[in-house]
Amino acid sequence: MTALPRGAAPGSSSDDPTADEPGPGVPAEPGGSAEAEDAGEGGGAGETAAEDPEEESIEQSTEQSAEQSAEGPGEGSPEGQGQDLTEAEAELAAQRALRARIEQRKAEQGGPIEAGAKLSGKAADLLAAVRAVESGAKPGTAFRDSPAPAPRRPAPAPTAPPRPAVPVSAPAPRTAGAETVAAVRAVLAEGGAPEALAVPVATELGEQAADALRADPWRLLEVPGVRPEQADGFARALLGPECGPGDERRTTALIGRLLQRAALEGHTALEAAAVRASLAGQAVPEPDEAVQHAIAEGTVLVFHDGPDDEPGREPEEETEEASADPVPVLLGLDRYALAEESLADGLARLARSGPDSRWEAAEPTALTRAVAEHGLVAHTGGEASRAEPLALAAAARGLGLRAAVATYTENGRRRLGADAAVDAVTVAGLLSGADGPGRDEEGALALDLLVVLDAPQLDVESAAMLVESLPDGCRLVLSGDPGVLWSAGAGRVFADVLAARACPHIASRVPDPGPLGELVSGIGIGELNQVEAPGKEVVIVPVRDAGEAVHRTVQLVADSVPRAIGVPAEQTQVITVGHGGSAGTRALNAALKQRLNPGPGRFGGFDPGDRVAYAPAPGRTVPGTVVSADAQGLHLDCEGERVVVPKERVESVVRHGWALTAHQAVGMRWPAAVVVLPGDAAQGLHRAWVYTAFSRAERHLSVVHGVDQALPRAVAEIPPLPRTTRLRALLESLLATPEE
Repeated sequence: MTALPRGAAPGSSSDDPTADEPGPGVPAEPGGSAEAEDAGEGGGAGETAAEDPEEESIEQSTEQSAEQSAEGPGEGSPEGQGQDLTEAEAELAAQRALRARIEQRKAEQGGPIEAGAKLSGKAADLLAAVRAVESGAKPGTAFRDSPAPAPRRPAPAPTAPPRPAVPVSAPAPRTAGAETVAAVRAVLAEGGAPEALAVPVATELGEQAADALRADPWRLLEVPGVRPEQADGFARALLGPECGPGDERRTTALIGRLLQRAALEGHTALEAAAVRASLAGQAVPEPDEAVQHAIAEGTVLVFHDGPDDEPGREPEEETEEASADPVPVLLGLDRYALAEESLADGLARLARSGPDSRWEAAEPTALTRAVAEHGLVAHTGGEASRAEPLALAAAARGLGLRAAVATYTENGRRRLGADAAVDAVTVAGLLSGADGPGRDEEGALALDLLVVLDAPQLDVESAAMLVESLPDGCRLVLSGDPGVLWSAGAGRVFADVLAARACPHIASRVPDPGPLGELVSGIGIGELNQVEAPGKEVVIVPVRDAGEAVHRTVQLVADSVPRAIGVPAEQTQVITVGHGGSAGTRALNAALKQRLNPGPGRFGGFDPGDRVAYAPAPGRTVPGTVVSADAQGLHLDCEGERVVVPKERVESVVRHGWALTAHQAVGMRWPAAVVVLPGDAAQGLHRAWVYTAFSRAERHLSVVHGVDQALPRAVAEIPPLPRTTRLRALLESLLATPEE
């Protein structure tokens, strides 16, 4: 083993790279890239607002009643009559009260700009113009018309269910009745589709799945894993000559699928031109008409964020510069539009909070001064810099304020140390109500300060729920390393907040120590430097091909690292570029299991003692170990928490975990890491991936290296794949200073 050389690395690159990069703005098919596959495992889930105006009015009426009951018992109320609400009823009332409070706050206009108030004047007019286009109410023949703005639909409210017995376990999946499954199976058989799709189709489409599928066979595309050509064949078998490539049901389904796949790759919207190009590739005869029909049907929303939407501007007033660089028209799904707008409103509310005199007694540091003056603060730095927001939280508690520190993973919480970990929570635990301070009578988190570590891992839906849960006057500090990979779910929240300059940005000057810290810091600025590693903190193992890469990886984990470094195999994490391929997670996990814990896999492919990666919810990976199995399911030990995974879910949410992708490993660190770079991984590398993978090691990093010059080139030249989001533009519009 040799030290990492300066600029270049030894080894040989493969002559047959298999990485398949998607085109700009258009998501690839499943398995097309390592990043897409990782993101696909971590895609988010959320609820959309009711499409029916009558449903909205009923829901709003219910929310108003709930808000009244939340204010206290009165005449005619169950409390006033001495009757106790059930726990479920009380919880539902609290959630509805919170949503009503949020909508009331957003509806306020005029007066001074305070936390909880909206913009006024020209900025408010600009926001109204933008949302008029976003509502989709304009004619389908032109994207740039500006009708009167429609009222905003309620944003998804944060939920606070009763604390689960096992915090890391996933919510129970939706199930379909036997009759529904049988009816769907009959329709599938009629169309020549596999019967294995019956359960997922019934689960996805609900009780009327059979009728819905018969009326619109392309709804089959709503089931993950079904490809357009498969749905086309199913539709032809059911509909015969009635269907064609331009069938509106087909084009609508294709657009919805395209945007869902884009969300798995991190986009909250796509440019309309990219959507039309993708439809043309699917043999849609009139892509523009198909897009307009999907907008008219409400399947997608259209956005045109930018200065061209400024009220009062006539077409002839547009300058040559503006026409030369037009604002792109974006298409997006309702759920991400709601989340992104709600998040922008909430962040603007916090950012416009005034000074808080309670912080005057705190020790004057850069963070305390920023928090004293502003409700929203960004903090950036590496692993060592986490001490700064922790000190801020401790100072807040010393002032008698209610403060919480939230990490993205349980691994991240434990890395804070025994004392700090006791007070810290995970973001998922805070949102679910399993951890944290609980909520006040209005449904908001009972906090004066929330520090979110690992902020780059926040997706737009989780961030929206988190921000909308904060009461007026609460301070929010988003802290993290901007060099790591973005969230598994849709959005790039932390990067957009920084790019929009929505708040003060405190950049830590505390460097990560040692050779590993020096190596990673160089990667962050695009330099792959040679570092002195007298204690073998960084070593490189050159390999010729993928087979040798697997062999040397197993040797490192099982023998070399325990013997030379003193880190046992169970504390060493293997990280590779993707799941597939001859040196992906599947191949590496099979080889590592054979060496470290051989067995027949009698529990759905797993044996007691197997290391696993458990996905309790989309976008979250929890490392664990198999304990046993019984009629209830697979029993796991996930970092001290006992979890039971029902046997019908094991295949979809549990994988072997000796080897992970960098996307799965983000937010976690181990004493030792072995990063595997076979020749066929060269095209999947970029700076953020290398930075993330190399920085997962605390004491020792081994690089199994077969990509030759692709590694220094990726660090120096290749940025991560871009994501199309709207948060930056929304924040800039909301926080723009109105012209006098």
